[in-house]
Amino acid sequence: MRDYSDAPAAGGHLSALMLVTALAVAACSPGDDADGEATVSSSAPESFGTLPDGRDVRLFTLTNANGLRVRAIEYGAILQSIEVPDRHGELADIALGYDTLDGYLGDSPYFGAVVGRYANRIAGGRFSIDGAVSTLATNNDTNHLHGGDRGFDKVLWHGEALGSNEVVFAYRSPDGEEGYPGALDVTVTYRLTDDDALVIDYQAVADAPTPVNLTQHTYFNLAARGDILDHELRINADRYTPVDATLIPTGELSAVADTPFDFTTSAAIGARIDADHVQLRHGGGYDHNFVLNIAADTGIDAPIHAARVVEPNSGRVLDVYTSEPGIQLYSGNFLDGSQVGKGGRRYTHRSGFCLETQHFPDSPNQPSFPTTIVRPGLAYRTRTTLRFSVSTAEQ
Repeated sequence: MRDYSDAPAAGGHLSALMLVTALAVAACSPGDDADGEATVSSSAPESFGTLPDGRDVRLFTLTNANGLRVRAIEYGAILQSIEVPDRHGELADIALGYDTLDGYLGDSPYFGAVVGRYANRIAGGRFSIDGAVSTLATNNDTNHLHGGDRGFDKVLWHGEALGSNEVVFAYRSPDGEEGYPGALDVTVTYRLTDDDALVIDYQAVADAPTPVNLTQHTYFNLAARGDILDHELRINADRYTPVDATLIPTGELSAVADTPFDFTTSAAIGARIDADHVQLRHGGGYDHNFVLNIAADTGIDAPIHAARVVEPNSGRVLDVYTSEPGIQLYSGNFLDGSQVGKGGRRYTHRSGFCLETQHFPDSPNQPSFPTTIVRPGLAYRTRTTLRFSVSTAEQ
């Protein structure tokens, strides 16, 4: 589960730069999910473009001893590319996105971004804490989505290289930003290890009670072409959270057994995606939170194996580990070919999938869900690890 640790008390919160320093030590210590430390230093950052207000956006490149390469930019703390080999050793970029900053500033459906202050949806754009009501932007029909009109995906973070193959991004969200109470200091660290894992550490502290739910919104395509319907998926979840027609959870935790949501054994994403099921109609496919089967001692240092995806033709494998209680499967239902991405490729319907580790949607309005409220004096810490490998069996 999420780790709420004691935070330094000075001033009631940490500044973003203080958080960079505080997190550096923790980020250099591998958890049980990623044992190998990278030995190749990251290159100096380079310019990725300039924002309309003249601020420069820098790009950081991480590589490991096996030739994997990850690029991340300060705008939105976006993972701009993830290059991993297939079973023949050929590298390809498996992350959807853009070659230039202009793409991300335009019509980008959160490609590669860190989303927050609250990932996923909050019903009606409203919640209350200790009797005080907060009103947020309703940027997804009548609901609030991924932090609002200008969430963390649309702000300039400050990047800093940390040791070998690490970069940490820091951002200070002021009190009242997008309607959220309290100032929030946030860091996100990306660390690429020599055993081919990308470790993502999130940390935040607040000076007033506020909901926090951060995730990484990369769209993956392990084949690096075509759609993702043949990708074979397994999710370590016996239950999921059904939604209403506006994709807000009903509050139920429903069994996946005997439904198209049963990925407890590996199945192609496309095998049942068009089944006649009310939940698939609501989402236009998969756009649902799965309730992970969590052991009592799950935490940032004991993440669980949440999901595995295998692309049978290339042999690329993605394993997801997390300390979070949920994971959102999104099957690229709203990609329609209007986004022209890297190398001029059009991102068409279901050409990418997301596995967003998270707390549950609308938790501030759902008392039975695990809490997402961060209070002063307690630090929010979560970890998600993406491990890449290959299956040697030819398909």
